[in-house]
Amino acid sequence: MSHNIDLKEFEIRTDLAIDVATDKLNSRQIGDIKVTDITLNDEEGKTINKKAGTYITIEFPDITDYDNGEQIKTIFSEELSKMLNIIGINEESTCLIIGLGNEKTTPDAVGPLVISDVIVTNHLYVYGQLEDGFRRVWAISPGVMGETGIETSDLIKGVVDTVKPDFIITVDALASSSIERVNKTIQMTDAGINPGSGVGNKRKEISKDTVGVPVIAIGVPTVVDAASIVSDTIHYMYKHFAYNKENINNPAQKLKTRVNYLKYDVKLLDDDKKNLFGLVGSLNDTEIKSLIYEILNPIGYNLMVTPKEEDFIVKKISEVISKGINKTLHKNVENG
Repeated sequence: MSHNIDLKEFEIRTDLAIDVATDKLNSRQIGDIKVTDITLNDEEGKTINKKAGTYITIEFPDITDYDNGEQIKTIFSEELSKMLNIIGINEESTCLIIGLGNEKTTPDAVGPLVISDVIVTNHLYVYGQLEDGFRRVWAISPGVMGETGIETSDLIKGVVDTVKPDFIITVDALASSSIERVNKTIQMTDAGINPGSGVGNKRKEISKDTVGVPVIAIGVPTVVDAASIVSDTIHYMYKHFAYNKENINNPAQKLKTRVNYLKYDVKLLDDDKKNLFGLVGSLNDTEIKSLIYEILNPIGYNLMVTPKEEDFIVKKISEVISKGINKTLHKNVENG
């Protein structure tokens, strides 16, 4: 049975191309870290409501672990270097780094926290040229429109017209449509960014088309909406029942009290889904999520949710990104 819903009214909230792209995916595994490249032309971008460009997505386990953090930082720096090469940036090109978001709101503070830890060099040119291995860098955290009353894109355009950087790096918190990717994903793209789009507060685009220089947008999903959590929970319930069915006669498995369903791939049969969940069990994943959006959005209960440990995690993620940016932009910086 099919449940058809017009998703234009209930737009799925995600800033990640990997959440909605179904093809053009080129993935590779580096230990526990997965890197996925997506390249979209204009037509492909319109299909999934994303701007044409290259999207590189890094998925990783717990970033609060020191060894994981160091590996993520290295891979992030390598992928950012590739992105600079894609848009034709050389070692002498000057850079404006912009930390988007609200530092007073923890899930939205990634950008400002990164800015506080990047290496800024433009002021040193007052004393002459920098030594080899460092490039000219500016950094700003323009706040949000609710504080300044000014479109962030317009503020950035004014700064760009004044300091004239060769390219821009923006850093922002994002929204995901999957709880698996919250705080465990970094996306970078040369397509620019629409601040606030993932939480239904879409602002003016920041891209080469609007500010006049190439823009690399770096983002981390720190929030997910309630509809995604409910639909993902149903998906994990399917895995739970499939696991129990497969191991019903296995005494050893009965001793297990906790099962990591993220690593369990056996799927529940369609008939079992219908027996357990009735009408909902007859819907596919997209239809289930659409149905939940249809229910929650009109009554205002499709809340944005973030983990309770967000303060600590955001600081760790911001540190990895800032050090990765430093290592990429300044060749004499070894560890950020």
